[in-house]
Amino acid sequence: MIDLGAARKNAESIRRALAGRSPKVGAQFDDLLKLDESHRALLLEVEDMRAKRNAASQAIGKAMAAKDQATADKLKAEVSELKTLMSGKEASLAGSEKTIKAAAMSLPNIPHESVPVGKDETENPVVRTSGEPRKFEFKALDHQTVAEKLGALDMKTGVKLAGSRFALWQGPGAKLIRALGNFLLDRHEKNGYLEVHPPYLALPEVLEGTSQLPKFEADMYKTVNVEGDKVSTLYLISTSEIVLTNMVREEILAAEKLPMKLTALTACFRQEAGTYGKDVRGVIRNHQFDKVELVWITKPEASLAALEQLTKDAAATLEALELPHRVIHLCTGDMGFASQKTYDIEVWMPSENKYREISSCSDCSDFQARRMQARFRRDAKSAPELVHTLNGSGVAVGRLAAAILENNQQSDGSVVIPRALVPYFGAELIAVP
Repeated sequence: MIDLGAARKNAESIRRALAGRSPKVGAQFDDLLKLDESHRALLLEVEDMRAKRNAASQAIGKAMAAKDQATADKLKAEVSELKTLMSGKEASLAGSEKTIKAAAMSLPNIPHESVPVGKDETENPVVRTSGEPRKFEFKALDHQTVAEKLGALDMKTGVKLAGSRFALWQGPGAKLIRALGNFLLDRHEKNGYLEVHPPYLALPEVLEGTSQLPKFEADMYKTVNVEGDKVSTLYLISTSEIVLTNMVREEILAAEKLPMKLTALTACFRQEAGTYGKDVRGVIRNHQFDKVELVWITKPEASLAALEQLTKDAAATLEALELPHRVIHLCTGDMGFASQKTYDIEVWMPSENKYREISSCSDCSDFQARRMQARFRRDAKSAPELVHTLNGSGVAVGRLAAAILENNQQSDGSVVIPRALVPYFGAELIAVP
């Protein structure tokens, strides 16, 4: 959530930055400022009435002490009238507060000044490219075809068990998923990340803290539990960023604990609302998938440098597995809702002759921290400040398996296991049965 105080002071620059995302967002910001102005005027009116009521109440006490009943009765009548007026004004104020909060929470984060301005993904500049795509002497098959020939993936049974966009990895495929998860976690642990095994379900306020709610509720799976008259809701996590970041929710951290670096391998669940017809083949866009997540909690002045390191940590996993990839800088029109700056990492997919996103690394500045009230104190005498939060995939395991299957396929249908993964997988090759 953006800082309303800063928005009032720097309205023009913030309006320009938000309009870089889309003209609609710029208009939303103007609407928020109008609501805020009306709300503050109403607040001043209510506070003035409260001050008059308090002054009148004190005067009643003095009149009663002086046994001036006429004055006391007159003042009591004034207080009674004030209370009646205040009741309506305070109800309006409460409604105004809800409206302001909803409007503020509907606004995305303010893009950092270093983010390129652009309308969509076609205007994302490439930051760097690593590795050369392999030249095949035969037609490269897509990952689903390769995996099914190896007996590693059974999409039909996945659909039979759970419906469309669910995959069933088996045999060497299940082993590959497990090996990749362990490989990724071990690498990140060596780079100073604390491994966490979090819950896969989260409270609504937790998802609100990292901005999945209310904006992206259509993408979330949720459970409803009824116990007598009590109804409670839990959401299946769409990414472990949600639970890892909220570990510092409503906390005041000591400065020496920062930065915090966290990692987790979890299942993730997404309804993929609005993606009908996209990537229906294979495991690129499933409703359930495994992902290793990386989260940083930092001081404000350290977050941009942390984003560079976080992105390098994620990309290094692809380098270790000898997979061609590139890093792109998302423009204003393509950035995620909570991000002030984002790099995407894309891996080469031979069957499509193009790069595919496998990680998105974002600096969310204090946008999530303001919602979560996650703060730190520089020293014992300092006032608490909001932390900055960052997150990135390190990386999506199913997509990583798909990239290995496609890039390392052989003419006889077998797949070579990357050298760095052999100790985890236990073999150098997946052979055709």
